[in-house]
Amino acid sequence: MKELEELRNFLVEAKKGTYANGSAKKCESSRLGSKDYEYQSGDMLYHDTYFGGLIFIGEEAVYKDGTPIWGMNYRGVTLDASLEEETIDKALRPALMQFGEDDILPLRGPREYRNGKYSYTFKVTGTLEDFVGEEEICKDSIPVYRLTCHGGIIK
Repeated sequence: MKELEELRNFLVEAKKGTYANGSAKKCESSRLGSKDYEYQSGDMLYHDTYFGGLIFIGEEAVYKDGTPIWGMNYRGVTLDASLEEETIDKALRPALMQFGEDDILPLRGPREYRNGKYSYTFKVTGTLEDFVGEEEICKDSIPVYRLTCHGGIIK
């Protein structure tokens, strides 16, 4: 379906241009205490808003001509209390920049990615229209971070 392919391509572009890209600038907070990113191309707008750091919750939405058409909710937890948010970011962002480069749904990162002592995995069931996923980062094979997400088409 042409609309789903357009959405898929836009998500790859938008996600690589926001949080995953460590140099992307945050936009004005949309809610009290939130951290936000936006990306626009043509008639499509992507907005990512989240709260927290080591334990966080957030939501992504894609709008076409000002109408919300797709969304994802997510919650991430740092399982190793000795790790700082910056450490998780350094392990997570490079994995997320691989986004869209394998056959997995373009929601988070690739199925698997290795970065020094850290390994990243993302498992998802469903389609871009209706999905549930889980990402995990391990340090020396020990889980240190986990995220769950779900979402799909909005009508």
